[in-house]
Order: sequence, then structure tokens, then C-alpha cells
Amino acid sequence: MTASAHALELLQVAAAAADSKAGEDLVAIDVSEPLPLADIFLIVTGRSERNVVAIAGEIEDKLIEAGHKPLRREGRAEGRWILVDFGDLVVHVFHEEERVYYGLERLWKDCPVVPIELPVRDTRE
Repeated sequence: MTASAHALELLQVAAAAADSKAGEDLVAIDVSEPLPLADIFLIVTGRSERNVVAIAGEIEDKLIEAGHKPLRREGRAEGRWILVDFGDLVVHVFHEEERVYYGLERLWKDCPVVPIELPVRDTRE
């Protein structure tokens, strides 16, 4: 089994939103084989609690604008690890310390990585 076209569409919107708020080290993992409830995990790092909250908020806003409602969200108050579940896509926005500590990439190392296409930024600013 591989990630659905719908999950890949959600991923592109979420990745662009994360990138626009200075999300770092974006990794998408195809978890469709071992997990029946999700196709892709998007893992993003923020540099501070405020940045983690901003990244998660922008992802949620852009996916809602695209017509996709979150099923649940957790961790917004602490701003250290925010999880936003969109069904086929589950977004994990970590503070850098929590990302290293929990090591989701290690836990899902047997799953394939999904390529992410980010918009090209204008570097003349």
C-alpha cells in the first residue's frame, strides 16, 4: 500500500505552509502500510514555542482554506509538540529538543520517505 493522492495533496499544502513560517527539517513518512488510519506523517521543527505554534497554525489555516478540516489537535498550549490530525495526513510540529528526544524518524525508519516539493522563495528580499 502507498499513500493516497489525497494524502499527497494535503502534504503539499501543509509543507508549503510550514515552510512559509520558517519550519525546518521537513520530513514526510509514508505510514500507510503499518497504520490503517493515516497515510503520511509530516514532521517539522520549529526553533521556539512561538514558532512551533505559528507553524502549526499556518498549516491548519491553509488546509482549512483548501477545504480540509482537522479531526483533532493536541499540544497547542505547550508549544513543544503540536499534533494536527487531518485523517490521511498527521502533522507533528516539534520544538527542536522534543524532535530529537522522541525521534519519530527512528521509530518509523522502515517506512518510505515521501518527497516534498517546496515553493521556490525569492532570495532578492
